Amino acid sequence: MMGGFLDALGAFHLLRPWALLALLPLALLWWRIRALRGDYGKPATGIAPHLAEALTVGQGGERRLQPIDLVMATVILLVLAASGPTWSRVPNPLLAQSAPLVVALEVSESIEAPDLPPNRLDRAKFKILDLVEDRAGARTALIAYAGTAHRVAPLTEDPNILRSMLEALTPAVMPQTGDNATAALELAKEELAKSETPGAILFVLDALNQSDVAAFADLGEIPMIFLLAAPEGSPRGALDALPGAQVIQLTADDTDIRAIDRAAASAYRAALLGDERLDWDDRGWLLGWLALPLLLMWFRRGWTMRWAVLLTLGLGVSAPGTARADVVDWFFTPDQQGMRAYRQKDFARAAEHFQDPMWRGLALFRSGQYPDAVDLYSRLDTPEAAFGEGMARTRNREYRPAIAAYEKALELQPDFPEAEWNLEVTKAILTYVEDAREAGDTGEEQGIGADDVVFDNEAERGAETQKDYSEQEEGQGFQTAEQWMRSVDTDMGDFLRTRFLQENANGGQP
Repeated sequence: MMGGFLDALGAFHLLRPWALLALLPLALLWWRIRALRGDYGKPATGIAPHLAEALTVGQGGERRLQPIDLVMATVILLVLAASGPTWSRVPNPLLAQSAPLVVALEVSESIEAPDLPPNRLDRAKFKILDLVEDRAGARTALIAYAGTAHRVAPLTEDPNILRSMLEALTPAVMPQTGDNATAALELAKEELAKSETPGAILFVLDALNQSDVAAFADLGEIPMIFLLAAPEGSPRGALDALPGAQVIQLTADDTDIRAIDRAAASAYRAALLGDERLDWDDRGWLLGWLALPLLLMWFRRGWTMRWAVLLTLGLGVSAPGTARADVVDWFFTPDQQGMRAYRQKDFARAAEHFQDPMWRGLALFRSGQYPDAVDLYSRLDTPEAAFGEGMARTRNREYRPAIAAYEKALELQPDFPEAEWNLEVTKAILTYVEDAREAGDTGEEQGIGADDVVFDNEAERGAETQKDYSEQEEGQGFQTAEQWMRSVDTDMGDFLRTRFLQENANGGQP
């Protein structure tokens, strides 16, 4: 919390500082009116002092706040709002809205100790799953290490991918025994380098060897977090030797999860502040809201405000939601309302408010309305829209149209690294799906049609055909890659063991 405040304080500035020049004539005007108002309190001439005192109302008014003071305070707030105070940048809707996180899990024999029931490793897995669920929509990668380090899953927003593989991780699947955190760190840095948005690395371990200290001492600006999966008071190895290391003790509640999330979020805020390509977020509207209660005091002449005004404000606060929605329209544009809902992760409501097509498309994408997002993006002729269309089609398992969309984005903007990366990944997915389905003769014979789009490999490799769920026969086989992964959870350990052995034989290469 304090770190975010200090970051915002350091980045605070005004977008239109010249607007503050308006305060000079306004201050002179206020001073002149104040002086004239003070003349009213001078002793009256031509009347007896005792009669003048009886006829004078509001003695000492020159020493109290006056209506002109209220006006001046309101004007100051409005001028400050017009100056454009800001301390954060508007995030790019096509990039991740939170920092990517690479989780490196120690899978050594020591982490199977039962002092954290059921054991340290299982408790660590539970925490990682809780963390992934808490970071819904954020990308997370998983690395396992013992004597060697291996990439279990690349950066992904899908918790199901991580869950199925995480549950199968045990020391038995690792090619070599040991505790090589240095190798895991190098692999984590490689994975994080693939992301356009700087992120953080989380090590889940029960101790750190002294031989690994040198590797962790030179990380540059990469935030490093350690989750200690051991009982409180247990030996921490060389963790205490790391200057400024963020070591978080595993807890029974979600205190550790919140601490990790805050640490990872600081990397995202720092990345936004340093990205000169992004516009600054004008927060002047906040001061406009502060000026509103002062403006409402004009219900009565002078300074005193009737209690009826307070009652009116109270009724306004407690009005039905539909009435408040109408009032909100007076002060916020649809895009501002959409941004507010988006930041609250209410993506469906954000899509209803947004008028900006790019933001509306992103809200549709985040809410899982992929066909609607495709329809919107396809009507825009920009590289960003083509990229968004590709993402939506990929998530909707329309791999060939997604490839075409990414190629269009690169045609419109050749220097588009995100589109290049997604194009390669989507082509790899398409190749994997086609090969897997050809291995079972045809997708239709194996009942792979639950994707809504399947490939008729007998007629033509990759030709898309539609297949209804009603056409599938019960027990005909696996229907999607996700269902296949779930169905072989018991064999996932064998799969990971074979893969890790092959990588180890190839010198760490997949």
